[in-house]
Amino acid sequence: MSRAQISALVCGIGGFGALVAATTSNEWKVTTRASSVITATWVYQGLWMNCAGNALGSFHCRPHFTIFRVEGYIQACRGLMIAAVSLGFFGSIFALFGMKCTKVGGSDKAKAKTACLAGVVFILSGLCSMTGCSLYANKITTEFFDPLFMEQKYELGAALFIGWAGASLCIIGGVIFCFSISDNNKTPRMGYTYNGPTSVMSSRTKYQGGEGDFKTTSPSKQFDKNAYV
Repeated sequence: MSRAQISALVCGIGGFGALVAATTSNEWKVTTRASSVITATWVYQGLWMNCAGNALGSFHCRPHFTIFRVEGYIQACRGLMIAAVSLGFFGSIFALFGMKCTKVGGSDKAKAKTACLAGVVFILSGLCSMTGCSLYANKITTEFFDPLFMEQKYELGAALFIGWAGASLCIIGGVIFCFSISDNNKTPRMGYTYNGPTSVMSSRTKYQGGEGDFKTTSPSKQFDKNAYV
């Protein structure tokens, strides 16, 4: 299993977890600090609930009563985040099947295609989350800097930053998965030829034959006792 696939899997699953946390969070926008200091109350709004708390520690949340009274940009962000979470889930499943360490998924070529599919799904998940968070943030900043907007103004909540971080991780993991298929195609496959088993007797005969040739090519010199006198 290559390190690239491990990094891609960690980024993809980590980004998917961040998208789930951002979607279920109620801190998509919070009241400005200036108004919070004066009234000593904090208001948090998310895609599904509105929450309010005060300096005494009491905290209360209520869901959106009907979908028809929810503003259009909130419904659009809901759909994008649900699509991002769904794509991230399926991308995680495809990524696990496309890993080389798993025994499911078929041959290496089929695993490479599955990993590439997981990369594409992760990229789509990240783009959906990035679009939803950016759309919500654009609405908040437009109302905040509009001098004619007289209602309660909000700031960017922590869920938006979590969503952006999760989207970035999904896109990075998806890109790594897509490039892993090219690495598999570039990996050379070395071929080996089978020459048959070699027995111990054949190796010994070759060695003895070699010694015999060595003895014949290099004649020995014999000396008697008179040669040293």
